[in-house]
Amino acid sequence: MIGYVTLGTNDLQRGAAFYDAVCGALGQARFMEWPGAISWGTAGGGAGIGLTKPFDQEAATVGNGVMVALECDSPAQVRTVYEIALANGGTDAGPPGPRGDGFYAAYFRDPDGNKLNAFVMGPAASE
Repeated sequence: MIGYVTLGTNDLQRGAAFYDAVCGALGQARFMEWPGAISWGTAGGGAGIGLTKPFDQEAATVGNGVMVALECDSPAQVRTVYEIALANGGTDAGPPGPRGDGFYAAYFRDPDGNKLNAFVMGPAASE
């Protein structure tokens, strides 16, 4: 259903380094680039993520209550993505761990303050 999500940035190069690392841990690479924007994903694959300087030339701001969830295949991958995010300028918003039956997640913010989570659901969440 969701084709892609776009997040705003005030420093495209700093944000690109963060998303190159985080998306790389999920097996995704840069898909498209043009002045002021970069996107990660796979043609014909699942939802992608884009990072852009706002079109209106105003400062990018964080949406309260907005979060992008990145699907992982195991709790180990959740932990890896979280660690990579923090090592690349991200900040903690909730360490890796179970969040109820069949749901394992970690929460973090990118260098611009956008909130993301890495998660796995179902039987794989309890591995």
